[in-house]
Amino acid sequence: MPCVHSCSIPNRPNVINPHIHAMPAIPLLSHTEPDQIIAWRQGTAITARQFLADVTQLAERLPASQYVLNMCSDRYHFTVGMAASMLSNKVSLLPPSHTVEMVNQLKCYASDVFCLSEHEQTSIALPHIAYPKTPALAAGVFTVPQIASEQCIAVVFTSGSTGIPQPHPKTWGFVVNSVHAEAERLGLMGGEQTTLIGTVPPQHMYGLESTVLMALLSGNALSDQQPFYPADICQAIAAVPAPRVLISSPVHLRTLLDSELQPAALALVVSATAPLSTELASALEARCQAPLMEIYGSTETGLIATRRPTQGAEWQLLPGIRLITQGEQMYAASAHITPPIAMHDVIVPTSAECFLLHGRTADLVNIAGKRNSLANLNHQLTSIPGVVDGAFYMPEETSKDHVTRLAAFVVAPELEASQLIAALRLRIDAVFLPRPLIFMDKLPRNPTGKLPRAALQNLYLSRSAA
Repeated sequence: MPCVHSCSIPNRPNVINPHIHAMPAIPLLSHTEPDQIIAWRQGTAITARQFLADVTQLAERLPASQYVLNMCSDRYHFTVGMAASMLSNKVSLLPPSHTVEMVNQLKCYASDVFCLSEHEQTSIALPHIAYPKTPALAAGVFTVPQIASEQCIAVVFTSGSTGIPQPHPKTWGFVVNSVHAEAERLGLMGGEQTTLIGTVPPQHMYGLESTVLMALLSGNALSDQQPFYPADICQAIAAVPAPRVLISSPVHLRTLLDSELQPAALALVVSATAPLSTELASALEARCQAPLMEIYGSTETGLIATRRPTQGAEWQLLPGIRLITQGEQMYAASAHITPPIAMHDVIVPTSAECFLLHGRTADLVNIAGKRNSLANLNHQLTSIPGVVDGAFYMPEETSKDHVTRLAAFVVAPELEASQLIAALRLRIDAVFLPRPLIFMDKLPRNPTGKLPRAALQNLYLSRSAA
């Protein structure tokens, strides 16, 4: 039956390869002993043997469909679902949201997609498979499954922060390369077993690589929790044994800092999705009494660089990653990023291994001959004392003869508009002052803390109409 929904997502490529059994294989886990801990769930340790039993049990219950929308809210359940799908040669679809429109577009992309979750999702118009209510019986020989390196395990969609979400198929070999490089750079490979606590959902590239696959592929353990509020983050940290790593985003970290709560001892804090200011990074390191590392990459490339913002502004490329300039376009390339992939950020190399980041190319704005980036403007806005959150928005041009003015949305319950504008005048050129400046109770950020452009556009249009 033809799809009747409005589809913006391109048609899917042929990502199911019938010959993958002939490709080199990579183990699903780096845990080599059956009693090694692979996860902590509700205060209970889950061993590698139990994990594989749960994976096998679920794999036997999955339907014949090739595409899975894994909406398990428990991070351990999501991980079992991901592994079971891989064992069944199914592809997990990881969209930026689960809105009705996004699900309709997924059905256009993969008409046989089904939903896996703990409870039936009444708002998701897809065939539903329930996650098993009881754990599997862990018995028998402990054998780690091998996954072909060329097997497509997921299709990850861009966040839509600069337009329509775009699909990007990921092979097992690609993500293994990326995750191994991340674990090595963060010092999480081959040392004392560490527990990873994530505030970001596993249904996005950052959460998938850093909170799920990094635990499986570096001999570490994951926490089942996905805390959001500061008290819940502190509780999730305290619920697992040290050493612990917090995998988070600027939105969650800033909220944690503002709460003045003191989390239990951490060995490391990892942040991504947007660069942190030096001031915020310093305050977080002091509060958490642990180094804070930022990771940089994209849905298309995976992780390519890291930095510790309190030690400098430069980003250091991971081993084997190189930047290639062709005209005005910058590309990232490596043995697993091939062919080279175009970067959508303004990158200025400082050496063969390091670079500075100056925001997204789509963020550059030019008003009355003066240039700035939305990333810098957002930084200046959110650095004002009393501003909880904020974002600039550049409306579409309505006329070549009309000068388009920036708008800004801000969460600042203790400030007046005149105070904010006065503070901004000290930080940015007058041509970039927002008109209008719109006060909000909160901004429509997605679970990873990003602000899709479409959400800001809808806000702007609705406020303009009002």
